[in-house]
Amino acid sequence: MNGDFDKLVAEAAEVPVDGWDFSWLDGRATEERPSWGYSRLLARRLERARVAVDLQTGGGEVLNSAPRMAPTTVATESWPDNLARARALLGPRGVTVVAESGRPPLPFATGSFDLAVSRHPVDTHWRELSRILRPGGLYLSQQVGPASVFELAEFFLGPLPASSYRARHPEDARTAAREVGLEVLDLRCERLRMEFGDIGAVVYFLRKVVWIVPGFDVRTHRERLLRLHRLIEERGPFVAHSSRFLIEARKTG
Repeated sequence: MNGDFDKLVAEAAEVPVDGWDFSWLDGRATEERPSWGYSRLLARRLERARVAVDLQTGGGEVLNSAPRMAPTTVATESWPDNLARARALLGPRGVTVVAESGRPPLPFATGSFDLAVSRHPVDTHWRELSRILRPGGLYLSQQVGPASVFELAEFFLGPLPASSYRARHPEDARTAAREVGLEVLDLRCERLRMEFGDIGAVVYFLRKVVWIVPGFDVRTHRERLLRLHRLIEERGPFVAHSSRFLIEARKTG
């Protein structure tokens, strides 16, 4: 059994994890998708926009899924590996990808955009977001919600503090948006079933989504990985639940 374990872990530990493409997990892990269809909503908003920005674009894969861009479309990214990937992917489509620090201020003039979008931002700097939107401008974002994939996190870390379960609550996003002059037009939250079919899928996921188990490393976490491998072998896929919320808001003035 340990032979299979070592092979699966070694394979997953060597796969590149830059960008935001999870296709390596096809056939090894599954995750339900939110009912609202973020990519479809994104495409519709881009068709109507004149000047748009995709904040924290990652490797640009989600933005690139849109059939059409706004006449002027830019994207931002802070991680160097993703920045290079996004420029290679989006440049041929006329999208300028701008390096940013991940902290305010954003490198744009006040009132630059009539559409700002972001899928799974690390943080939303609401005041800065409001600053770069024009009056009437829209913000569309799908974000990680509360207690996302906590089943997997707690398997490695033990019970998380109660305060962790309240973090990233969609109602906090509503309040923050209103405080900076944004009218919330839509706010929805869903919990979505995930299944990990082998330990390699777990290793790949934790290497890519680094905030689930901070400091994850296949060597230091070998004992827990081996225990989880045996559970999957005996009981079938490990089940967790991701949490996602959609927010759309408009700048009122």
